[in-house]
Amino acid sequence: MPAPDLSLSTTVGPLRLKNPFLLASGPPSASGDQIRHAFRLGWAGAVTKTMVPDSMEVRDVSPRFAAWKGPGAGLLGFENIELLSHHDEAYWVREIAAVRQEFPDHALIASIMASPDPAEWQALAGTMQDAGADAVELNVSCPHGMPECGAGAAMGQHPEIVRDVTRAVRLVTRVPLIVKLTPNVTDIVPVAEAAVAGGADILAAINTVQCLMGIDLDTLEPLPAVAGAGTYGGYSGPAVKPIGLRVISQIAQKLPVPLMGIGGISRWQDAAEYIAAGASAVQVCTEVMWGGAGIIRDMNTGLSGYLAQKHFADTGALRGCALPRIGTHAALSRDTVSFATAGFLDRCIACGRCVTACRDGGYNAVSLENRQVVIDRTRCDGCGLCSQVCPEGVIVMQERRRGHGR
Repeated sequence: MPAPDLSLSTTVGPLRLKNPFLLASGPPSASGDQIRHAFRLGWAGAVTKTMVPDSMEVRDVSPRFAAWKGPGAGLLGFENIELLSHHDEAYWVREIAAVRQEFPDHALIASIMASPDPAEWQALAGTMQDAGADAVELNVSCPHGMPECGAGAAMGQHPEIVRDVTRAVRLVTRVPLIVKLTPNVTDIVPVAEAAVAGGADILAAINTVQCLMGIDLDTLEPLPAVAGAGTYGGYSGPAVKPIGLRVISQIAQKLPVPLMGIGGISRWQDAAEYIAAGASAVQVCTEVMWGGAGIIRDMNTGLSGYLAQKHFADTGALRGCALPRIGTHAALSRDTVSFATAGFLDRCIACGRCVTACRDGGYNAVSLENRQVVIDRTRCDGCGLCSQVCPEGVIVMQERRRGHGR
């Protein structure tokens, strides 16, 4: 296998990575063999499936996944009610040591979770550090199952608890300390600040979003149904990328802390967006479950090509480039407005979607004449709805300064 392009090398705080792509904690990193497979394919690092003290029982149910699929069975959103690693501490001690010996130039991060007792977190972190983990990630963000016993997001939703458990682990660790944050809070910034105050070197965001995937209208059972019953789960997949981008950018604007972006990353373009929003690297889970770990090849190739096209020397040059453009609603320009125009009439299939959308959800500015789109500039308010519903990209928005005519 050829070495990854040097332009993709990056640093995340104290960690040095061959490229910005890591397996996130989850089913794709549930065993040492899966992690080895991913490293051979070109992933720069992996976060183990979250491990717990041997005293904490982990019993999964079946089935535990549900998916929202688009045309051609493409994934839009994914729910899981899966719990944590089934392997005991001794297994992970052996595997971390073995994988580190086989792949010394890859980042192997131990994800851990424990009860609210800081001593349990300290003991587990120390064990995995001694086994050879390059970093420890604190999972204070799982939204299902574990909060019922006071762990996971039940801890991560309280800044003072996040600060205290981070501080406790910081006291016993020499390796970089990562805190994985939950999006299931009103304001992410106080939680992020608490993690940094506790000694976190890196923040990772987001974990899954609490959800209820759906209801089977034949059986009236929630999805996924376990013996006819269900519960709230963790939502991931492409649909959560806007939430992840929002969280990463909010933290990046407030805190000078290295960030790993997670959530809805299925293509290199998604990774580039996270980096532009302030992340130094990204973690991927659901898309690997859906398409296999081999997706890393296209991700590496695509991102490398993009950086070259945009004349960025490396991923660090892209980091945070979008942040100066993300601000408050009040700060947005009222001097420049847009209007809809039929920019590519040759593509028009006269489906009428734009007409219906503008009539019932806009300003009744769009019509069809001789099976072609016509836009009344005197009615157009520039909302952009017609351009969003057009399946062929016929309608485009053009910018003008207010007062310069229509």
